Amino acid sequence: MEVKNLICINCPLGCPLSVTMEGSEVKKVEGNTCPRGEAYAKKELTNPTRIVTSTVKVKGGKLAMASVKTANDIPKGKIFDCVKAIQDIELTAPVTIGQVVLADVCGTGVDIVATKNVPAKG
Repeated sequence: MEVKNLICINCPLGCPLSVTMEGSEVKKVEGNTCPRGEAYAKKELTNPTRIVTSTVKVKGGKLAMASVKTANDIPKGKIFDCVKAIQDIELTAPVTIGQVVLADVCGTGVDIVATKNVPAKG
């Protein structure tokens, strides 16, 4: 048995979690003040995922860049592949919030979406 310590990030409380593992299986979670802490610990130690945020170039827009993010979390191991896929994207204004910038990034089933409106010049 191995004990791993985490800080829960699901709410502002930041509960210190103590997680007992047997191999790759979570046996016990302690320290959480709500069920979300237990769910977070299990997911973080067995299948960690992240939301990726970045920016892309915009041509013909009032701004030169637009912020983007993954619509949902992706496997932690795919982060660098995702960022690499995003770096070459160039959109044409106008860009709208929620617009799909790149569908199914890196085979994750998750889209990259715009998080900022960028109107066209003029």
